[in-house]
Amino acid sequence: MAESSFLAELRNVTFSYGDRVILRDVTLAVPRGKVTALMGASGGGKTTVLRLIGGQHKAQSGQVLVNGQDVGRMDVQALYAARRRMGMLFQFGALFTDLSVFENVAFPLREHTDLSEDLIRDVVLMKLHAVGLRGARDLMPSQISGGMARRVALARAIVLDPELVMYDEPFAGLDPISLGTAAQLIRQLNDAMGLTSIVVSHDLEETFRLADHVIILGEGVVAAQGTPEEVLASRDPLVHQFVNALPAGPVPFHYPGPAVAEDFGPVGGRAL
Repeated sequence: MAESSFLAELRNVTFSYGDRVILRDVTLAVPRGKVTALMGASGGGKTTVLRLIGGQHKAQSGQVLVNGQDVGRMDVQALYAARRRMGMLFQFGALFTDLSVFENVAFPLREHTDLSEDLIRDVVLMKLHAVGLRGARDLMPSQISGGMARRVALARAIVLDPELVMYDEPFAGLDPISLGTAAQLIRQLNDAMGLTSIVVSHDLEETFRLADHVIILGEGVVAAQGTPEEVLASRDPLVHQFVNALPAGPVPFHYPGPAVAEDFGPVGGRAL
Protein backbone atom coordinates (compact mmCIF):
# COMPACT_ATOMS: atom_id res chain seq x y z
CA MET A 1 0.00 0.00 0.00
CA ALA A 2 1.36 3.41 -0.97
CA GLU A 3 2.46 5.70 1.84
CA SER A 4 -0.01 8.50 2.53
CA SER A 5 1.13 12.07 1.91
CA PHE A 6 -0.24 12.86 5.39
CA LEU A 7 1.53 11.65 8.52
CA ALA A 8 -1.28 12.60 10.90
CA GLU A 9 -4.99 13.23 10.33
CA LEU A 10 -8.09 14.05 12.33
CA ARG A 11 -11.27 12.85 10.64
CA ASN A 12 -14.58 14.20 11.93
CA VAL A 13 -13.21 14.40 15.47
CA THR A 14 -15.33 15.67 18.34
CA PHE A 15 -13.77 16.10 21.77
CA SER A 16 -15.11 17.60 24.98
CA TYR A 17 -13.93 18.27 28.50
CA GLY A 18 -17.15 17.41 30.32
CA ASP A 19 -19.88 19.57 28.85
CA ARG A 20 -17.42 21.95 27.19
CA VAL A 21 -16.96 21.09 23.52
CA ILE A 22 -13.38 21.83 22.38
CA LEU A 23 -13.41 20.27 18.89
CA ARG A 24 -16.57 19.84 16.89
CA ASP A 25 -16.46 17.43 13.91
CA VAL A 26 -12.92 18.60 13.04
CA THR A 27 -11.10 17.29 9.98
CA LEU A 28 -7.50 18.31 9.35
CA ALA A 29 -4.34 16.82 7.88
CA VAL A 30 -0.63 17.20 8.62
CA PRO A 31 1.49 16.82 5.45
CA ARG A 32 4.39 14.40 5.73
CA GLY A 33 7.84 16.00 5.77
CA LYS A 34 6.50 19.53 6.25
CA VAL A 35 6.27 22.08 9.04
CA THR A 36 2.62 22.60 9.94
CA ALA A 37 1.60 25.55 12.10
CA LEU A 38 -1.44 25.02 14.33
CA MET A 39 -2.80 28.40 15.34
CA GLY A 40 -5.88 30.15 16.66
CA ALA A 41 -7.23 32.01 19.66
CA SER A 42 -6.48 30.77 23.18
CA GLY A 43 -8.70 27.89 24.22
CA GLY A 44 -9.37 26.91 20.61
CA GLY A 45 -8.12 23.34 20.96
CA LYS A 46 -4.55 23.51 19.63
CA THR A 47 -2.87 21.69 22.51
CA THR A 48 -5.82 19.28 22.61
CA VAL A 49 -5.00 18.28 19.02
CA LEU A 50 -1.43 17.46 20.09
CA ARG A 51 -2.72 15.38 22.99
CA LEU A 52 -5.09 13.49 20.71
CA ILE A 53 -2.28 12.70 18.27
CA GLY A 54 -0.06 11.60 21.15
CA GLY A 55 -2.80 9.43 22.63
CA GLN A 56 -3.12 11.27 25.95
CA HIS A 57 -6.78 11.91 25.12
CA LYS A 58 -9.30 9.89 23.15
CA ALA A 59 -11.87 11.51 20.92
CA GLN A 60 -15.55 11.00 21.71
CA SER A 61 -16.14 10.45 17.99
CA GLY A 62 -14.13 10.37 14.78
CA GLN A 63 -10.64 9.08 14.04
CA VAL A 64 -7.15 10.28 14.93
CA LEU A 65 -4.73 8.66 12.49
CA VAL A 66 -0.93 8.51 12.63
CA ASN A 67 0.65 6.67 9.72
CA GLY A 68 -2.83 5.43 8.87
CA GLN A 69 -3.34 3.82 12.30
CA ASP A 70 -6.15 4.94 14.58
CA VAL A 71 -4.49 6.13 17.79
CA GLY A 72 -7.77 5.84 19.70
CA ARG A 73 -7.97 2.11 18.97
CA MET A 74 -4.40 1.23 19.91
CA ASP A 75 -3.72 -0.97 22.93
CA VAL A 76 -1.11 0.16 25.46
CA GLN A 77 1.78 -1.64 23.75
CA ALA A 78 0.96 -0.24 20.31
CA LEU A 79 0.46 3.26 21.74
CA TYR A 80 3.85 3.23 23.47
CA ALA A 81 5.46 2.04 20.24
CA ALA A 82 3.79 4.88 18.34
CA ARG A 83 4.92 7.44 20.93
CA ARG A 84 8.53 6.34 20.56
CA ARG A 85 8.29 7.66 16.99
CA MET A 86 7.12 11.06 18.26
CA GLY A 87 9.08 13.85 19.92
CA MET A 88 7.49 16.53 22.06
CA LEU A 89 8.83 19.94 23.00
CA PHE A 90 6.76 21.26 25.87
CA GLN A 91 6.15 24.93 26.57
CA PHE A 92 9.16 26.37 28.44
CA GLY A 93 11.12 23.13 27.88
CA ALA A 94 10.03 21.12 30.94
CA LEU A 95 13.56 19.94 31.70
CA PHE A 96 14.30 17.80 34.75
CA THR A 97 15.75 20.38 37.12
CA ASP A 98 17.87 17.88 39.06
CA LEU A 99 19.53 16.43 35.94
CA SER A 100 22.33 18.00 33.93
CA VAL A 101 21.90 19.04 30.32
CA PHE A 102 23.56 15.80 29.22
CA GLU A 103 21.38 13.62 31.46
CA ASN A 104 18.20 15.39 30.33
CA VAL A 105 18.92 14.51 26.71
CA ALA A 106 20.10 11.01 27.61
CA PHE A 107 16.93 10.24 29.58
CA PRO A 108 14.80 8.93 26.66
CA LEU A 109 17.68 6.76 25.45
CA ARG A 110 18.06 5.18 28.88
CA GLU A 111 14.31 4.63 29.16
CA HIS A 112 13.57 3.26 25.71
CA THR A 113 16.76 1.66 24.34
CA ASP A 114 19.44 -0.84 25.32
CA LEU A 115 22.29 1.24 23.92
CA SER A 116 25.65 1.08 25.64
CA GLU A 117 26.86 4.05 27.64
CA ASP A 118 29.46 4.80 24.95
CA LEU A 119 26.77 4.96 22.26
CA ILE A 120 24.47 7.03 24.49
CA ARG A 121 27.31 9.49 24.99
CA ASP A 122 27.90 9.80 21.25
CA VAL A 123 24.21 10.21 20.39
CA VAL A 124 23.61 12.80 23.11
CA LEU A 125 26.64 14.86 22.11
CA MET A 126 25.59 14.72 18.44
CA LYS A 127 22.10 16.00 19.30
CA LEU A 128 23.50 18.72 21.56
CA HIS A 129 25.91 19.71 18.81
CA ALA A 130 22.96 20.00 16.39
CA VAL A 131 21.38 22.61 18.66
CA GLY A 132 24.66 24.38 19.41
CA LEU A 133 25.00 23.26 23.03
CA ARG A 134 27.56 20.45 23.06
CA GLY A 135 29.75 22.63 25.29
CA ALA A 136 26.94 23.02 27.84
CA ARG A 137 26.63 19.29 28.51
CA ASP A 138 27.65 19.47 32.19
CA LEU A 139 25.56 22.49 33.16
CA MET A 140 22.36 22.26 35.18
CA PRO A 141 19.07 23.75 33.92
CA SER A 142 19.37 26.52 36.53
CA GLN A 143 22.67 27.58 34.93
CA ILE A 144 21.36 28.15 31.42
CA SER A 145 19.06 30.75 29.86
CA GLY A 146 15.47 30.20 28.82
CA GLY A 147 16.46 30.08 25.15
CA MET A 148 19.18 27.52 25.87
CA ALA A 149 16.74 25.43 27.91
CA ARG A 150 14.39 25.37 24.92
CA ARG A 151 17.25 24.12 22.73
CA VAL A 152 18.16 21.40 25.24
CA ALA A 153 14.50 20.34 25.21
CA LEU A 154 14.64 20.22 21.42
CA ALA A 155 17.73 17.99 21.54
CA ARG A 156 15.84 15.70 23.93
CA ALA A 157 12.79 15.68 21.62
CA ILE A 158 14.86 14.44 18.66
CA VAL A 159 17.25 12.11 20.48
CA LEU A 160 15.26 8.98 19.50
CA ASP A 161 15.16 10.10 15.84
CA PRO A 162 11.37 10.46 15.70
CA GLU A 163 9.41 10.95 12.51
CA LEU A 164 7.02 13.48 14.10
CA VAL A 165 7.98 16.33 16.44
CA MET A 166 5.28 18.41 18.13
CA TYR A 167 6.10 21.84 19.54
CA ASP A 168 3.78 23.46 22.10
CA GLU A 169 4.48 27.23 22.08
CA PRO A 170 8.22 26.92 21.37
CA PHE A 171 8.66 30.71 21.09
CA ALA A 172 6.85 31.77 24.28
CA GLY A 173 8.93 34.03 26.49
CA LEU A 174 11.98 34.14 24.22
CA ASP A 175 13.94 37.26 23.31
CA PRO A 176 14.19 38.06 19.56
CA ILE A 177 17.59 36.38 19.13
CA SER A 178 16.55 33.19 20.93
CA LEU A 179 13.24 33.17 19.06
CA GLY A 180 14.96 33.45 15.69
CA THR A 181 17.42 30.72 16.68
CA ALA A 182 14.61 28.38 17.76
CA ALA A 183 12.67 28.95 14.53
CA GLN A 184 15.77 28.35 12.42
CA LEU A 185 16.51 25.12 14.31
CA ILE A 186 12.97 23.82 13.80
CA ARG A 187 13.24 24.45 10.06
CA GLN A 188 16.77 23.06 9.68
CA LEU A 189 16.16 19.94 11.76
CA ASN A 190 12.87 19.24 9.99
CA ASP A 191 14.58 19.30 6.60
CA ALA A 192 17.89 17.67 7.56
CA MET A 193 16.29 14.78 9.49
CA GLY A 194 13.28 14.31 7.22
CA LEU A 195 10.88 15.09 10.07
CA THR A 196 7.26 16.12 10.12
CA SER A 197 6.69 19.01 12.53
CA ILE A 198 3.59 20.49 14.17
CA VAL A 199 4.14 23.91 15.73
CA VAL A 200 1.53 25.39 18.07
CA SER A 201 2.29 29.09 18.30
CA HIS A 202 0.79 32.55 18.66
CA ASP A 203 3.78 34.28 17.04
CA LEU A 204 2.27 35.17 13.68
CA GLU A 205 5.25 36.65 11.87
CA GLU A 206 7.84 34.01 12.76
CA THR A 207 5.44 31.08 12.43
CA PHE A 208 4.09 32.11 9.03
CA ARG A 209 7.66 32.53 7.82
CA LEU A 210 8.60 29.08 9.14
CA ALA A 211 5.59 26.99 8.14
CA ASP A 212 4.77 25.16 4.92
CA HIS A 213 1.17 24.54 5.98
CA VAL A 214 -1.06 26.52 8.37
CA ILE A 215 -4.21 25.42 10.20
CA ILE A 216 -6.33 27.99 12.06
CA LEU A 217 -8.71 26.66 14.72
CA GLY A 218 -11.59 28.69 16.07
CA GLU A 219 -14.80 28.01 17.96
CA GLY A 220 -14.22 24.26 17.83
CA VAL A 221 -13.78 24.01 14.06
CA VAL A 222 -11.12 24.52 11.39
CA ALA A 223 -11.50 28.10 10.18
CA ALA A 224 -8.82 27.79 7.49
CA GLN A 225 -6.00 25.53 6.35
CA GLY A 226 -3.52 25.78 3.51
CA THR A 227 -0.27 27.50 2.66
CA PRO A 228 0.58 30.65 4.63
CA GLU A 229 -0.35 32.72 1.59
CA GLU A 230 -3.73 30.99 1.25
CA VAL A 231 -4.55 31.47 4.93
CA LEU A 232 -3.54 35.15 4.86
CA ALA A 233 -5.91 35.62 1.92
CA SER A 234 -8.83 33.92 3.70
CA ARG A 235 -12.03 35.92 3.99
CA ASP A 236 -13.20 34.02 7.05
CA PRO A 237 -13.98 36.66 9.75
CA LEU A 238 -12.18 34.77 12.51
CA VAL A 239 -9.06 34.26 10.39
CA HIS A 240 -9.13 37.94 9.43
CA GLN A 241 -9.38 38.95 13.09
CA PHE A 242 -6.58 36.57 14.11
CA VAL A 243 -3.99 37.35 11.43
CA ASN A 244 -4.56 41.10 11.80
CA ALA A 245 -4.59 41.02 15.64
CA LEU A 246 -7.93 42.84 15.79
CA PRO A 247 -9.62 43.25 19.21
CA ALA A 248 -13.12 43.13 17.70
CA GLY A 249 -14.51 40.21 15.71
CA PRO A 250 -15.88 36.69 16.18
CA VAL A 251 -13.65 36.25 19.26
CA PRO A 252 -15.35 38.60 21.76
CA PHE A 253 -13.63 40.78 24.33
CA HIS A 254 -16.17 39.92 27.06
CA TYR A 255 -16.63 36.36 28.32
CA PRO A 256 -20.33 35.40 28.08
CA GLY A 257 -22.26 36.39 31.20
CA PRO A 258 -25.35 38.15 32.49
CA ALA A 259 -26.31 41.55 31.20
CA VAL A 260 -24.57 44.49 32.89
CA ALA A 261 -27.88 45.73 34.32
CA GLU A 262 -28.37 42.40 36.09
CA ASP A 263 -25.14 42.88 38.03
CA PHE A 264 -25.16 46.64 38.55
CA GLY A 265 -28.73 47.69 38.08
CA PRO A 266 -29.79 50.86 36.20
CA VAL A 267 -27.55 53.90 36.44
CA GLY A 268 -29.22 57.34 36.41
CA GLY A 269 -32.55 55.74 35.71
CA ARG A 270 -31.19 53.96 32.64
CA ALA A 271 -29.71 50.50 32.19
CA LEU A 272 -26.01 50.39 31.31
